[in-house]
Parts: sequence; structure tokens; C-alpha cells
Amino acid sequence: MNVADIRTGIGYDVHKIVKGRKLVLCGVEIPCEFGLDGHSDADVMIHALMDSMLGAAGLFDIGYYFPNTDNNFKNISSIRLLEKVRGLLSDNGYKVMNTDLVLISERPRIISHVPAMKKNVASALGIEDSRIGIKATTNEKMGFLGRGEGMAALATSLLYSL
Repeated sequence: MNVADIRTGIGYDVHKIVKGRKLVLCGVEIPCEFGLDGHSDADVMIHALMDSMLGAAGLFDIGYYFPNTDNNFKNISSIRLLEKVRGLLSDNGYKVMNTDLVLISERPRIISHVPAMKKNVASALGIEDSRIGIKATTNEKMGFLGRGEGMAALATSLLYSL
């Protein structure tokens, strides 16, 4: 593999916190009194991951492939969408080598859920869970994230050509 065969991408997503909805992060339902607002399951971490993968491949963003105006994607699992993005990458000659995700939120703590989250992402991407980094940080109580009005996520992906 030469350097021309490797690509990197970054993704970002943010969703408002709402009552009465399940909180799903990396395909894991996290016990919590709130969830995230969105057309799909609003899995902010997977949305950032998909955009990082698509960007690395030089493709359009997730809104292009999975528009929030299409009812086929209403309440869909973002893990299913991630599998579709994996297919898009494969169709364009790429595979994920590794990825790293960070959740930015004051709460809840996700550390006990990280092994299951890694397993879900690794399974959807067809790679070992040791190639998935998942962590969280707070916004130090600053801004809309610090006030608990939303959650954000950042992701990076490293792709190689098949």
C-alpha cells in the first residue's frame, strides 16, 4: 500500500436533547431520561462517523444519501445507515482502516457502554473493534452543550483503497 492509497476524513454532528425519546449512541440504547431529536434514531456519534467516512472517500454528506425528507429513513437505526455507507465506500473502492469518535456532552457517562458501542460499529464496518476509538468529554458547562441543550460528536476515519 502506498501513501496515495490512504485517505482521511472528519465528521461533525449535533442534535438537540428532547424528553420522551430514547437515547441511542453507536447503536446502544443508553438509559437516560432524554434522547436526541432527529429524523432517524438521531445517533449523533454514528452520524459524525458516516460523514467522516464519506468525506474521506470524496463523496457527498449523509444528508445527500439519507435526506430527512425521505420517510424511508424515519426512525431508522443509524447502524443500518452506517452499513449502507460501508457499501457506498466499497462501491467506490474503499474500506475503513480505523476510526475515532468523541461524544461532547455533559451527561450521561458512557464509559460502561463503550465495549458494546465498539462492537456495534466494528460489526457494521466489518473490522476489528480494536480499530475503533470511542470516548467522551464535556464542554465544561459552557455554551449550549454545557447547558445540556444538545450533544455533539466528532469523528475521524482512515480509509484505504481496495
